[in-house]
Amino acid sequence: MKTVMNLLSAPADLSSKDLPLREDIRLLGRILGDTLREQEGAATFELIENVRRTAVRFRKTQDDRDRVQLEQILDELTPRDTLSVVRAFSYFSQLSNIAEDLHHNRRRRAHLKAGSRPQEGSVQLALDRFEDAKLDPAKLDEFFGKAVISPVLTAHPTEVQRKSILDCQLIISDLLEQRDRIEMTPDELAENEEALRRFVLILWETRMLRFSKLTVQDEINNGLSFYRYTFLAEIPKLYARLEQELETRFGQPIELPTFLRVGSWIGGDRDGNPFVTDKATLGAAERHSTMVLEHYLEETHLLGTRLSLSTRLIEISPELAEFATHSPDKSPSRDDEPYRRALILIYSRLVTTAERLGHKVKHLRPVDPHAATYANADEFIADLDILIRSLEFHGATYLARGRIAHLKRAAQVFGFHLAPLDMRQHSGIHEQVVSEMLATKTNYTELSEAKRRTALLEALQAAQPLAADLDKFSEVAQGELRLMHAAAEIHSRFGRAALPNYIISKTDAVSDLLEVALMVQQAGLLESGAAPLLHLNIIPLFETIADLQGCGAIMDELFSIPFYRDLLKSRGNTQEVMLGYSDSNKDGGYLTANWELYKAEVELVKVFEKHGIEMRLFHGRGGTVGRGGGPSYQAILAQPPGSVNAQIRITEQGEVISSKYSNPDIGRRNLEILVAATLEATLLHHRGDDSTMPEFHRIMEALSLDAFNAYRKLVYETPGFTDFFFAATPIREIAELNIGSRPSARRATNNIEDLRAIPWVFSWSLNRAILPGWYGFGSAVEQFLAREGDAGLKQLQAMNQHWAFFRGLLSNMDMVLSKTDMGIASRYAELVPDEKLRNAIFGEIEAEWQRTVESLFAITGASTLLSDNPTLARSLTTRTPYIDPLNHLQVSLLHRYRGGDTDEKLKRAIHLTINGIAAGLRNSG
Repeated sequence: MKTVMNLLSAPADLSSKDLPLREDIRLLGRILGDTLREQEGAATFELIENVRRTAVRFRKTQDDRDRVQLEQILDELTPRDTLSVVRAFSYFSQLSNIAEDLHHNRRRRAHLKAGSRPQEGSVQLALDRFEDAKLDPAKLDEFFGKAVISPVLTAHPTEVQRKSILDCQLIISDLLEQRDRIEMTPDELAENEEALRRFVLILWETRMLRFSKLTVQDEINNGLSFYRYTFLAEIPKLYARLEQELETRFGQPIELPTFLRVGSWIGGDRDGNPFVTDKATLGAAERHSTMVLEHYLEETHLLGTRLSLSTRLIEISPELAEFATHSPDKSPSRDDEPYRRALILIYSRLVTTAERLGHKVKHLRPVDPHAATYANADEFIADLDILIRSLEFHGATYLARGRIAHLKRAAQVFGFHLAPLDMRQHSGIHEQVVSEMLATKTNYTELSEAKRRTALLEALQAAQPLAADLDKFSEVAQGELRLMHAAAEIHSRFGRAALPNYIISKTDAVSDLLEVALMVQQAGLLESGAAPLLHLNIIPLFETIADLQGCGAIMDELFSIPFYRDLLKSRGNTQEVMLGYSDSNKDGGYLTANWELYKAEVELVKVFEKHGIEMRLFHGRGGTVGRGGGPSYQAILAQPPGSVNAQIRITEQGEVISSKYSNPDIGRRNLEILVAATLEATLLHHRGDDSTMPEFHRIMEALSLDAFNAYRKLVYETPGFTDFFFAATPIREIAELNIGSRPSARRATNNIEDLRAIPWVFSWSLNRAILPGWYGFGSAVEQFLAREGDAGLKQLQAMNQHWAFFRGLLSNMDMVLSKTDMGIASRYAELVPDEKLRNAIFGEIEAEWQRTVESLFAITGASTLLSDNPTLARSLTTRTPYIDPLNHLQVSLLHRYRGGDTDEKLKRAIHLTINGIAAGLRNSG
């Protein structure tokens, strides 16, 4: 059977610049092989090598005899050998990923050392383009003055790796990088390889799977790891480099306002997760604050050991001299070291501040345990400024712009709360709570939308306590109201920036926002009066196709309510709107979801301009293309004109978080991409054909309608499709993995509608059909060309050439199709017991895949997938021979497991194959 890998452009030899990558992979592969031989024995090693050679041969030749041989080898494995094979191929994928990431950094350094033209996605190139456009530099000031750029970490369960595994991988990455960046002696190389062998051995002898389900606390701790790995150190550096770049260009010192922050849903997102309680949310805020204060204490202590400057040699500012006199350290040995004395005072104040906030300080005890606390981070920053100004006063510019400047910037970005935590809940829950709150006044659930608004506005303006006695409420309502009070406590202890947003899932009416306003009012988060004050942003989330189509009208109606407009005045006249990529895709398919999202943004821009409201969009993108994933740079530039406008928030989910942010260099690069793309989309967005040729929109509307019909016909209208899906994918086995605290479905049914988008996409990724990332496109193009012929094809080609939105849509689909393999997917289809059903549905999927590939090539002019992305093509050529055996083996294991073999090793092997395939694909959920 033909597979998509026939269509990949896979050069026989790597280019010279990629030879170091091949050497790294060989080194890690050799070490892993030696570890296997030592730990599992020569026979197991030879078995694994035989599987590897056969898989590579089959991938290259596509000869059916090689496929049969591979399947025969895998089918005859003993339970013990099965586990060894699965773990071996899984770890090779992980080690290959490490080598690829290192090579990415290597190529970027080579590019910078060579003085080449700045790369796409760099701030330098964005500023070059700004200057080339001869725009007024004042526009840059305006951009940074209003900019809000925020990736937001979520706890969605597609990160299958344990933190123990990830930490070990990071050490291996550091060791491998040392070989690349340091010229080592033979002895040093030997020591380095010895260390690599130690940590590969630790990997091999560490279990991959969790024995218990992740708790919300586990997820909070895992999310915090990325602040330690990357954000705390790299975000201040990114600001410093951007300021230096601007100073070089414009010839004057520049201090940028704080516009880039990393947010979090972890511990605040309770939509469908009963384990996110008031205690969990408060605990998340406490853990955040503890981490950032520990960081400040570490940095302050380190600065105290280093800033040993003596007044016998320098003249400090009078301001610092006065400040140092208040230091609790009166040691004669430091009389002439004012910076050290000042830092001891700052350290003491940080300790007492941490203790006031309820944290147990793990660092050195302060000299003065009764030092005055900082009321907020601004006071801490003011003290640091005294030291910085003094350093500048006596010409120590390098010190003033060094570690102490990074500490100041960290305090500006992270405050005493670390990360802005979002709360999220489903609108249906809010309706239940409000109906109980208003039970003595009206039967709220029976009211029309218009009467609901009236009742809510009357209650809001009356500002009476409606939830004083929690005992009279249901358990659900009590839990929600306690969360409102937890939010108020977080504001009181850690500042309002610690919890600035409340997101409403499944928003489909104006009353959904007013309900939340009434709930937060009960906890004092909305203060009434002639000029009411709202202390957090109330954010609608539009998720389904119907919701996206109606969002413009809802916001128009909302902004027409005087009371709500008064609330917005207290929020800077800014309204945030979140758009959901996952549920819209599951609802309407890839092409329609993307088009409806685009149209929704266009409509929202018009509505916000009509009412004079500042719009901030929050994009709920997942890891895979089927859930809105894909390269962030292209995605931001593909947004409709006027929709970015210097402000954007984007979710970062699952395994994408670790791939983007576990490595500091890669993390800083990904953050820079967000800044550069937002700058370009705001200041340099060319409306071009998008706005001057409505014909493009007409064509997209026609394509979307046909794609929607094709997708809905398969997924929601084909009899037996649900049975096919549950049999032909590992969806049930995914649900048994301990990879998240959230249930895989909103309700305990087998309905596709009730299944969460994440396991839906994850399942199709594992069986290599990856249907959510392309299905319906081929049918849509085929029907369009049947109507409009060659002229229609030329229009599609023009859209690809001139319209960033359409080009990005095709590029992401190209990536998905390159990972799709209908040959492997057909083996999963064999798990469907009903042969007639299996052949009918899989036959339709395969035919649509063929139509989609042919349509893509007709539009782009390519003859192979990834022809314009040789880096990814190379990566897949390297990795797929090690993913394929896991897929074949998973099918065999599922056959046995579902056939009644309940051996625990068999079940564990299935879960290990899920882990391994996900690691190999890299963006699977």
